[in-house]
Amino acid sequence: MYAVIKAGGKQEQVSQGQRIQVELLHEDIGSEVSLQPVCLVSEPGSVLATPSELDGVKVLARVVGEAKGPKITGFTYKPKSNNRRRWGHRQRYSVVEITSIQTPRVGPDPSGPADSGVSAGESVNTEGTGS
Repeated sequence: MYAVIKAGGKQEQVSQGQRIQVELLHEDIGSEVSLQPVCLVSEPGSVLATPSELDGVKVLARVVGEAKGPKITGFTYKPKSNNRRRWGHRQRYSVVEITSIQTPRVGPDPSGPADSGVSAGESVNTEGTGS
């Protein structure tokens, strides 16, 4: 089973037990987080992709640490004005481990079929009032 989540403006395909880097979450190490929104869930034999199917789907993860991305340096200048600027950036990430992908229970109701209010020998008029 895997899910596609959005985290930090990016989409990531995740499965249980996988470690991924997401934008910094400002959470303590060891805390549980819920990664929302979920875009897609693939289970054996079915795929949940519509918003109505994805209601109640949660991807739970545990923060296991922090990491830093590569150093990005830049230099900008304007000619003939002695205007020069050197800058750098290093993105910080949270490393999370996916603990579970929770989907709502799908399938027939264990209490039996729902009563539709129509008996077995009765037909239902679906074409309108017939006046």
